[in-house]
Amino acid sequence: MCRHDRIYKVDAMDETQAGVLNTIEDLVGSIKHKPGALLPILHSIQDHFGYIPDPAIGVIASHLRCTEADVHGVISFYHYFRSQKPGRHVIEVCRAEACQAQGGREFEQYVRDKLNIGFDQTTPNQDISLKAVYCLGNCATGPSIRVGDDIKGRMSPAKFDRLVDELTTFKLELK
Repeated sequence: MCRHDRIYKVDAMDETQAGVLNTIEDLVGSIKHKPGALLPILHSIQDHFGYIPDPAIGVIASHLRCTEADVHGVISFYHYFRSQKPGRHVIEVCRAEACQAQGGREFEQYVRDKLNIGFDQTTPNQDISLKAVYCLGNCATGPSIRVGDDIKGRMSPAKFDRLVDELTTFKLELK
């Protein structure tokens, strides 16, 4: 394993970039001493930012004394990790056999057509990202989706339309 010594020129960065880098350093520094720290570090960073920002790869490699290719390889191997910032809402559509047997293929086509995006894409307004998953453990009530931590079963085009309306409608309070 090789060690990367990186010197970041904070004066060449804007405050946002420096803040992101400092946050990444803090997250990595708090976990790096644990055995098998790479996956917990990646989870921590994604939990914080919603994805793994590019600067994180070099910081992680430096702290763990491995190559950036090693870190990138783990990120790209696990489907859970994202390298791109997701939309405000991530909708995961189950593509497992049980959901397919209950109309899942037709439903997922409806979802892609309705949102006008494919899997691993985000709507132009950054509201919704679409992700394919292979079993949400809700097999008896397929087709199923997950939005955040909520799993929704027996999905239909009408239920999906209502869900999209809820996710994309902003409620204004007048005082």
